[in-house]
Amino acid sequence: MEESRDIYDVYDSNTSPSWEEHQSEHLENLEEVEALRRKIKYYFMNPCEKYHARGRKPWKLLLQIIKIGIITIQLVSFGLSNQMVVEFKEENLMTFRHLFLKDYVDGDKETYAIYRQADVYDHIEYIITQFRLLHNNTVGNHDFEKNGTAYSPLRLCQEFFRNGSIYPGNETFEIDANVDSECLDVFPMFTPSAKEILQHFKVHFKRLLSVKIVFVLKAINLQTVRHRELPDCYDFTVFITLDNQAHSGRIAVQLENDVEINECRDWKVSGAAGKSIYLTVVFDCLIITTCIISFALCTRSVVTGMKLMLEYSRFCDRRCGTAVPWSDKLEFVSGWYILIIVSDTFTITGSILKIEIQTKILTSYDVCSIFLGIGTMFVWIGVIRYMGYFRKYNILLLTLRAAFPNVIRFICCAGIIYLSYCFCGWVVLGPYHEKFRSLNTVSECLFSLINGDDMFPTFKDMQQKNNLVWIFSRVYLYTFVSLFIYMILSLFITIITDTYDTIKHQQQSGNPMSDLQKFLSVCKDLPKSGLYRLQENKSCLVNCCNNR
Repeated sequence: MEESRDIYDVYDSNTSPSWEEHQSEHLENLEEVEALRRKIKYYFMNPCEKYHARGRKPWKLLLQIIKIGIITIQLVSFGLSNQMVVEFKEENLMTFRHLFLKDYVDGDKETYAIYRQADVYDHIEYIITQFRLLHNNTVGNHDFEKNGTAYSPLRLCQEFFRNGSIYPGNETFEIDANVDSECLDVFPMFTPSAKEILQHFKVHFKRLLSVKIVFVLKAINLQTVRHRELPDCYDFTVFITLDNQAHSGRIAVQLENDVEINECRDWKVSGAAGKSIYLTVVFDCLIITTCIISFALCTRSVVTGMKLMLEYSRFCDRRCGTAVPWSDKLEFVSGWYILIIVSDTFTITGSILKIEIQTKILTSYDVCSIFLGIGTMFVWIGVIRYMGYFRKYNILLLTLRAAFPNVIRFICCAGIIYLSYCFCGWVVLGPYHEKFRSLNTVSECLFSLINGDDMFPTFKDMQQKNNLVWIFSRVYLYTFVSLFIYMILSLFITIITDTYDTIKHQQQSGNPMSDLQKFLSVCKDLPKSGLYRLQENKSCLVNCCNNR
């Protein structure tokens, strides 16, 4: 204890206490210092050491293990339901393309287009005819939307410039940039044929911007019955667009849809044992309760750590006259507890949304899946905290934590170079290469090149229509690959390996790495010594006396 006596003893030069008073005050100071050491050391113990020190059960560890199991079961159950929903949407979109697009073939989404005026009228007529013959053509359970007793119509609209005179031969034109639109409603059960209807619809090809056809169809997802879940009713708003904004002689045809999921008004299921929805709701409520308890316990631990940080800071300021460095202060703030708190928040929110989806109050499958997915991911990552109590695993975690600031600074510098290549590639190579048409695809392409993926197709697919651009593309790609793979990635690996070697050397030498660890290394009391129980009993006795 000579080290603590030299560092933390403070004398008042204005008074001259007797030897007995000085000795009593000195012993009280030593007891206060040792009590603070034991309190902080107990906070940093693992669950087993805390159990031996004060006999406290590792409730947070047990709760996290239970929570991992039940949350994973919940995620798998919801994932299967969400997969059926997404599959039903995608298959209906493919069905609509085959029903309403003339001569459509799978894989023709990007190249499906019209080049002649007669084909434009033929495609519009084909869509109207297929819409009116829906009941006779579809093999699914599709139907028209009803507003009261009448069916909702198909709306046919064209957008065009208000006025314009275009003469490419004379290289002259006159155009009014204002856009007008003409619309026509077609009802499913209306008697005139599609040709008779189109006699009142003239397409202004010279000024045409687009032709849009919109209608609503309804369907029921019956595949959920096999999984003993109530089916949902779907509203598909189908958009068919003939895009002529480029005025290049090629009118691209696209079909997309917006999906709205609703609760069916009246239903009856027979011949199958229905799964009680209340059991699933009770299970979700159990998960919410478990997460609330976990949230409370982890929040209490974070608050305890903050109180110990303030107490240790006051002690250093009062006894040593020095400020505690931020690296030591952050030791009291457990990032694992904060991660679990965030995980519990996401899981609670996702479970509430899941209950509302099962009771048909909401239909936000995607939002719910995001909350449950992030919550489950953070729960599993939180398990790494308990693996850190093992020496061989702990060095890996210490390396990640120590290297994190340097890695962030390195990524910021490398990110600037990466963005410069993205913008340059998008502007120069975008018109000649499919993978450089947008900033998003450029970033994905360059990231793939960094990982050594898709290199040869990226070089090969460059069009040789412009020799200057082709030569530039070679210089651009070779310099990017060489810079990032051979230099930047090597430097990144060096940062990690240097940090690992430093941590490993410090652990082998046994030297404390921070002032806080030096302060705690003076305390040699083992968890089974019983001193931590005495300190707890003493603290309880002092609190009871203060309350009285």
